[in-house]
Amino acid sequence: MPSRLISAPWRVVCAGVGCWPLPARAVLGPRPLSVGCADCATRQEPSGKKVLSEKKLKRHFVDCRRLLVRGGRGGDGMSCFHSEPRKEFGGPDGGDGGSGGHVILKVDPQVKSLSSVLSQYRGFDGEDGGRKNCFGRNGAVLYIRVPVGTLVKEGNEVLADLSHPGDEYVAALGGAGGKGNRFFLANDNRAPVTCTPGQPGQERVLSLELKTVAHAGMVGLPNAGKSSLLRAISNAKPAVAAYPFTTLKPHVGIVHYADHQQIAVADMPGIVRGAHRNRGLGLAFLRHIERCGCLLFVLDLSLPEPWTQLDDLRHELDKYEEGLSTRPHAVIANKIDLPQARACLPELQARLGSKAIALSAATGENLEELLLRLKELHDGHMAAELQQGRQPLRW
Repeated sequence: MPSRLISAPWRVVCAGVGCWPLPARAVLGPRPLSVGCADCATRQEPSGKKVLSEKKLKRHFVDCRRLLVRGGRGGDGMSCFHSEPRKEFGGPDGGDGGSGGHVILKVDPQVKSLSSVLSQYRGFDGEDGGRKNCFGRNGAVLYIRVPVGTLVKEGNEVLADLSHPGDEYVAALGGAGGKGNRFFLANDNRAPVTCTPGQPGQERVLSLELKTVAHAGMVGLPNAGKSSLLRAISNAKPAVAAYPFTTLKPHVGIVHYADHQQIAVADMPGIVRGAHRNRGLGLAFLRHIERCGCLLFVLDLSLPEPWTQLDDLRHELDKYEEGLSTRPHAVIANKIDLPQARACLPELQARLGSKAIALSAATGENLEELLLRLKELHDGHMAAELQQGRQPLRW
């Protein structure tokens, strides 16, 4: 510090300090703690996640994915010789490299979409061999979690059908580890220097397709009331609105019964005429109906000639896969609470017989008959699966 500044009077040195503007908090004194907390409380935003719209949910639901998988590379072998005092010819002691890690697809019931699956995966590499005959560590196995009902394809060939929780498929094998010079020790070669590098892992391009697994699938034209019906019989909350194609992805709801039995019901997006030719949402969601053991045809009873809807739905399903519409099913006549719907009910029952279940998803009228019919279809499907030696799906 300069000597003239030390010798100057304190008042002169601090003369300019009084000109500096002080902050308002310093002038008014410290703010009370209670006031500050009250201000923070008024500025805090309400906690909780925002409810995503159906269009945004569609972005998070992915039922097709193409991925490149590579197994881990094997570790290199070591070329070295044993070194120890007073031991001239120690011999080779190079260890082998570790094998590369596999890449395995594993079914996780908590995963509902392929949106978490990345486009590329590479397994963990094995470690190189070391001295004193030390082998390298093998690469760890890399697991890719996929939802139940994932179909694994390579080109047009189906490699695996992961339809049960815990199912696994080895997508790419890890490379073999290299050999150290200890491996090449022989009677005619007592001091080998040869060692081999690790092998690269298997590389494949696979296609994953998700087919929703449910006991029953609701099929109907757009705006037939399928989402409202699913909300009425389960705790699922699909979007409901008064315009067609409100549902853009399949929703699965669980129906609980008194004997602790659970039946999974899937709400499929609306099917239009020509869906087998990829019209509307087309083939993108027709494949989700393949795994359903029984079908629920939902008809809009408020439209004129509702029986023609059933013919159109059966035609589209048969065009997509022969015999798909002949599975055990139930016909549901929805929107019975509307006056024009009640006028069409007698003619519908005359054409289809007593198998049509008239109900209202909005008011809950006659839902008990649907639940009883659904349980009958489910019990019949379970008995057929056990008779054929297959393990039925349980939720």
